[in-house]
Amino acid sequence: MTRADVRTAVTAALATLLGALALRPVFATGRWFPPALAAVLVVLAGGLLLRGGGPVLWSWLSRGRPVPDRVAGLGVILVPVGQLVLLAGLLSALYAPGGALLGLLPTPASLTEVLGVLADGAAEVREQAPPALALTGLVSLTTLLVGFVAVIVDLVAVAGRQAAVAGLGLLVLYCVPVGTITGGIGLLPVAAPAAGLALLLWTDQHRRLADRERSARSRGGGLRPGTGTVAAARIGFSALITGLVVGAVVPTLAEGSLATGLGGGTGGSTGTALDPVAELRGQLTLPEPIDLFRISTSVDDPGYLRAVALDQFDIEAGWTLSNLAGETSIAEDERLAPPPDPGEARPVDARIRSIRHDDRFLPVPGNPLSVRMDDGSDESWRFDPATATIYGREVTTAGVSYSVSALEARPSADVLAAAPQLPPGDEIQDRYTALPPLDATVTDLVTELTAGAEGPYQRVRAILDHLTNRANGFIYSLSTAPGTSGDDLVDFLRLKRGYCEQYAGVMAALVRVAGVPARVVLGYTPGSERSDGSRVVTSDDAHAWVEVYFAGLGWVPFDPTPIAADRAVDLPWAPRVGGPTADPGVDEPVPTAAPLPNVPREDRANEPVPTTPGNASETGPLSTLLPVAGAVLLVAGLLALPAGARTWQRRRRIADGSAGALWDELTATALDLGLPRNPAWTPRQTARELAGAARTADPAVGDAVARLARAEEAASYGPAGRDVAGPELLEALRTARRGLLGASSPRTRALALGWPASLRAAVRDRVAGWLDRRPVLLGGRRSRTV
Repeated sequence: MTRADVRTAVTAALATLLGALALRPVFATGRWFPPALAAVLVVLAGGLLLRGGGPVLWSWLSRGRPVPDRVAGLGVILVPVGQLVLLAGLLSALYAPGGALLGLLPTPASLTEVLGVLADGAAEVREQAPPALALTGLVSLTTLLVGFVAVIVDLVAVAGRQAAVAGLGLLVLYCVPVGTITGGIGLLPVAAPAAGLALLLWTDQHRRLADRERSARSRGGGLRPGTGTVAAARIGFSALITGLVVGAVVPTLAEGSLATGLGGGTGGSTGTALDPVAELRGQLTLPEPIDLFRISTSVDDPGYLRAVALDQFDIEAGWTLSNLAGETSIAEDERLAPPPDPGEARPVDARIRSIRHDDRFLPVPGNPLSVRMDDGSDESWRFDPATATIYGREVTTAGVSYSVSALEARPSADVLAAAPQLPPGDEIQDRYTALPPLDATVTDLVTELTAGAEGPYQRVRAILDHLTNRANGFIYSLSTAPGTSGDDLVDFLRLKRGYCEQYAGVMAALVRVAGVPARVVLGYTPGSERSDGSRVVTSDDAHAWVEVYFAGLGWVPFDPTPIAADRAVDLPWAPRVGGPTADPGVDEPVPTAAPLPNVPREDRANEPVPTTPGNASETGPLSTLLPVAGAVLLVAGLLALPAGARTWQRRRRIADGSAGALWDELTATALDLGLPRNPAWTPRQTARELAGAARTADPAVGDAVARLARAEEAASYGPAGRDVAGPELLEALRTARRGLLGASSPRTRALALGWPASLRAAVRDRVAGWLDRRPVLLGGRRSRTV
């Protein structure tokens, strides 16, 4: 193994590591990077060890005989195989140390466990949107991807001696953020892979030019020492700058996700599932309610059955759930949700049997401690501790039965009133009170309502009382009129009409304005009681409410929606001032409901992802026409570029005025029109052919072409200073071009204008000339006299 091979291997590893930095915006934290770094180092060390130790081992076994070609060829294959084995060992050490020999060496047991972790990662790809949580499965997949790219780059750069071609492997890593991130991806994901490509190009050209320097010196002449290094550095720097410039204009997707993300079950359109992104109105307006599941509980007055908590808001999509951490299955013995103060909670045991419910989200009482599936599918149901959400991985609730043990929060008003304000910097406080700039009427309202309130509970009660007080005119309705302010929150507070999701979303936003953590929860009210003491929950029981966090007590439910008494859950600490005021069935829905106000998207690492505040409801003709017009102008501009460049070239030649420049313009016009042209012809021969091709009876055209040819001959072969044109020669050019254009068909003239052949030929000649003066970038050899 030569010194150049070692240098190339190290450069390939460094380039891969730089390419891996493109993944930085895909994850919410940097937990993915150390395993990826370890994978690159393992591949590098394995390659150096195998390539350096292989010949030594052969020499020892064969007692000094040279390595046969067949064995050398086999070694090229064995090196990447060995690197992949070492990569498998790294994955075993990281994710299955218990099954690995000495915690490092892969075994069938450890590899089986690693495959299970990778399978979890494949499922997490479908569940996460960037910036994704650095879950174990996703990190393992990322480690495998980076390691595999490192093996390919090392193989092509070192064994194949094509370091420049190996740079294509970095494109795999760069495509991940480009294909998944919403909007821009930042400077680092562009600059780092570009720098990696520059390193590979530098290595490739350094080796080639160094070989040429040695060859030149062996023949006694040629290149100065160090010329190859300087040229290679120049090429690498050019590649870096090009990568930055091109990367800055590479478009990203309008919407980004690792895959499809979480959604409802198979029956969402029929009302048998809760879509965490869609509105609930569709379930509340079914012609006939659908029986979803039957529930038996250990208490006579069960509370809500929560399905999913929505903790982030998009101005177009509405309230949605953030990425779910699916690393804990409900099969684990430890408690799922951290219980509230036992003195302020009650134990609830429930048996639930699905009738027609079909959803990925499992309805359970608040604060579930343990869940057991009758069919033994516990491993397929995952628990997200941040939102206390249980969701299925490749399974739904269709046909299942399960048992739940929970601790429902039942705090007294006095206990809540004594709860202190969370301090600034607290993770929950910062995460669940984040808001974009809101209309002054909203903040002024909250300031007015909470004036004089002494603590979080008093502020929450003031907002709840405002929304539930009949005297304030708020009405439960499934039909809503469109607002006019362009701000959905302002419109709701002015029109005072909506259904549960709107009430819950507005209250959660107002509570956040008041500085108290809040989120929206989707689920079900407990349904109607049957003669056997069980309850049947139907699609009419789908509901949304608010959970507010209090220090030392956890998340406590509040319900601002004035629903009918037979659906309402008794919350003694949060009474409705006006009581239930409406029956959900009294209003006919109309498709005019507006989404709730904007809340900034935020990931689990407490790193806010900014959203653009503003009016998302502007859909007038102008807002539609401007993007279309802009796109049309952009396309027209791109199509006009060749014609513009050709016009600039013609004007430059005419401004030059020399006989050579005017002759070049005439021959370029002939080339654009597809007329016969042979570089071996003299100007007079060319003039005769062009005059014949003009097919015109006007003798002035032939005379003009002949005059231009004689001027070109005089300038080329006559005494110095003869290459001077006058007004007569300029007029001859105009006459000759007019004759050539007139003899051509309209289609030929249009093609000559929009896609001129002379311009393409000029670009091709420039590139060929540049390559003739510089080394070939992508391999191959070209003879050259030194």
